[in-house]
Amino acid sequence: MRCAHGLTLLLLASLATNGVALAADHVNVIIIFADDLGYGDLACFGHPKFKTPHLDRMAQEGARLTNFYTCTPYCAPSRAGLQTGRYPFRCGVTRNPCPDVGVNDVGIPASEVTLGEAFQAAGYQTACVGKWHLGHRPNFYPTRNGHHEYFGILYSNDMHPVELIDGEKRVEYPVYQATLTKRYTERSIDFIERNKDRPFFLYLPHAMPHKPLAASEDYYKKSGAGLYGDVIAELDWGVGQILAKLEALGLDQNTLVIFTSDNGPWYGGSTGGLRGMKGRTWEGGLRIPLIARWPGKIPAGHVSHQPAIVMDLFVTALRAAGVALPKVDVLDGKDILPLLTSDAKTPHEALFGMRGPHIACVRSGKWKLHVRPPGPKHEKRWKPDEKWVDRRRPDGVRLIAPYEQAHPSQFPGLMTGDPFEGKALFDLDSDRSEQKDLSKQHPDVVKRLRGYVERIRPSKSASAR
Repeated sequence: MRCAHGLTLLLLASLATNGVALAADHVNVIIIFADDLGYGDLACFGHPKFKTPHLDRMAQEGARLTNFYTCTPYCAPSRAGLQTGRYPFRCGVTRNPCPDVGVNDVGIPASEVTLGEAFQAAGYQTACVGKWHLGHRPNFYPTRNGHHEYFGILYSNDMHPVELIDGEKRVEYPVYQATLTKRYTERSIDFIERNKDRPFFLYLPHAMPHKPLAASEDYYKKSGAGLYGDVIAELDWGVGQILAKLEALGLDQNTLVIFTSDNGPWYGGSTGGLRGMKGRTWEGGLRIPLIARWPGKIPAGHVSHQPAIVMDLFVTALRAAGVALPKVDVLDGKDILPLLTSDAKTPHEALFGMRGPHIACVRSGKWKLHVRPPGPKHEKRWKPDEKWVDRRRPDGVRLIAPYEQAHPSQFPGLMTGDPFEGKALFDLDSDRSEQKDLSKQHPDVVKRLRGYVERIRPSKSASAR
């Protein structure tokens, strides 16, 4: 438990006292977190070719949020937001840990209460299966930060050395990536079966569709929509397996299952017509799909267009399970179960997107204001036959995956629209693809949204961590 890392016993005792779950009366929670899956990568979010029947069924039996956001357009900070319910600048995880470029000291601080720790303190069995990316040194391991069990790669599947960890031990190197989705699914099902009579929290951050794309023989070259389509089809299969297991064990009525992504897509994916991609704070980098299923609690086929953000999952998961929220100085997430079950309005006056330690954009109502460059001023338009070498491409030695990876000519989002010139304001109700900058026409809106940014802007000390 975290107390070995400095969290006070008083906090854990408070959580346990207020939220102890009993096996006879509890709610399980499963959060499935895809990696680099775009807003438009699922059939139920409009993709014309990718087949996702299980996720489509999950949406039909549950709820979809169409204005759901991550807090950053890349990996680690978005996971910090999910795990703490706080904007990443509050804990200092504002960039990606990366062993092959020497970024080894970035990770979840001991002072933070993770989602796993809050569930553990309430008597839950907890597991993380998949990509952690909140630090790869031992003190940052999932097993020391709220998870009884861990199985996966501690960072992105293209960062060397790509090694599979079970608990705290390396069990495979190099990793045969084609079977990762299958193995993560099987390990998750095993965890569910072993804990069917106890309250459990399962965090399943998949490797896919982060590059390098890889699918098992059962799905490779089977979708008819390229390697990316194969990968999406297998992810969908994995979701279907978990839902089927819950039903077979009689657990679906008391299990909240949430599916979403950490950020927008890389090359080959789809933003569903939004501007930009992963790494940009345009909508294509920040807006992500969210599906939630909880039979008897979430009405079938419900859709909400209200804005919400990844930190909300922290609060929503704990509230749904009846587990007390941790007592921290600032908790940015809100309970969005009302959005999943009714026509409630968003609990947020404003939502923020970050790049590095800085607030880059703010959304309030229909308005979105960019206060820092959302990405390159001019995106290069690659030709399909133009040579491009990814330094982290599959090499058959350290990184084992199919060689036919996506090319930059397969840009996942729109590349058109007014450029950023110090600020840019968009009406997302009429222009969700951020084409027409309205900052000159609405200086009053710009001033109001800048006010939100100034009030939440990180202090210099927080930004420097």
